Amino acid sequence: MKEVKVPILPESISEATVAVWHKKPGEFVEIDDVIVEIETDKVVLEVPAEEAGILTEILAKEGETVGEQQVLALLDDEAKSTAVTKEPKDEVKEVKAEEPIPHKQESVQEIIKETIEEVAAPEPIKEELKIPAVNNNVPLSGDRMEERVPMTRIRKTIATRLHSATQNTAMLTTFNEVDMSEILAMRSSFKEAFEKKYDVKLGFMSFFVKAAVESLKKFPTVNAYLDGDDIVYHAYCDVSVAVSSDRGLVVPVLRDAHKMAMHDIEKSIVDYAIRAQDGTLGIDEMSGGTFTISNGGVFGSLLSTPILNSPQSAILGMHKTQDRAVVVDGEIVIRPMMYLALSYDHRIIDGKEAVQFLISIKEALEDPARLLLKV
Repeated sequence: MKEVKVPILPESISEATVAVWHKKPGEFVEIDDVIVEIETDKVVLEVPAEEAGILTEILAKEGETVGEQQVLALLDDEAKSTAVTKEPKDEVKEVKAEEPIPHKQESVQEIIKETIEEVAAPEPIKEELKIPAVNNNVPLSGDRMEERVPMTRIRKTIATRLHSATQNTAMLTTFNEVDMSEILAMRSSFKEAFEKKYDVKLGFMSFFVKAAVESLKKFPTVNAYLDGDDIVYHAYCDVSVAVSSDRGLVVPVLRDAHKMAMHDIEKSIVDYAIRAQDGTLGIDEMSGGTFTISNGGVFGSLLSTPILNSPQSAILGMHKTQDRAVVVDGEIVIRPMMYLALSYDHRIIDGKEAVQFLISIKEALEDPARLLLKV
């Protein structure tokens, strides 16, 4: 009998929650099949089968808190030789020309009549509020139903960190707007050549990361954080990129973003987005970071005040690009505009410095040549 245990948990994590069982007692399991997913406060870990066999007993239910190396289930690895690994497929019976094909004896008129009746008298449509269920196997019903759903570990951690940031920092937000005409024109001109050469699409994020990195070099306090009575400065830029997933918001880090080319940035962000949905991001990939960029514009947000990603001192909020009437050289013109928001810890970043930092990003984006010349 083989024990299925909680794997060695990452450093600083002492317990996890059983999220989803992918196998049921009595079901045959192949080697490396994912038996269960467990959720920590940062990532979701898959527990694969080390041996083939029949899952005989589950010892930890979904939602239960478990510790490192705790036994989750028992697997009968001796049963692998006699167990049926897969359900046999339905055999396709050869139909000969001389054999009649069985069918329901219905006339064409009867079939047409039944179809018309179904269309003419459809089932009544009933609008119901959808409530997320803990157990998807339990149907929800009732006109005024309520359900209490426990928060996941990741959601608890997000809530705690966001609440802490608002309570323990002197957070302030400054706003500006950027004309996206040059960025859009550059993307339109080079998107095909860029994708052909690097096998990744040219998006907005690489421009913003580059603009942020050059601005952080000019304003090192924005790239610093407060530790007690000390200000800790960084001689590098590790940019955290907020990525939304079904399990909640995660912020994987672009290590040494100041050394990354634009295609490396785009590839890393695509990879992070995919693995955020799969729940396969590692702890080390979401730890650290000196500055964060969040793009609410992908969801249609026109303006917002992002919350600091502690212990960082600043976060840049991107928003939806929208055509607006603006005044250029004394004339009213239509330009694709985006609002930018910079939330910062006023305890170590002065308002003047925050405003100048945001203007530096605006100027770099409105004149992308600055990113190449680093001016």
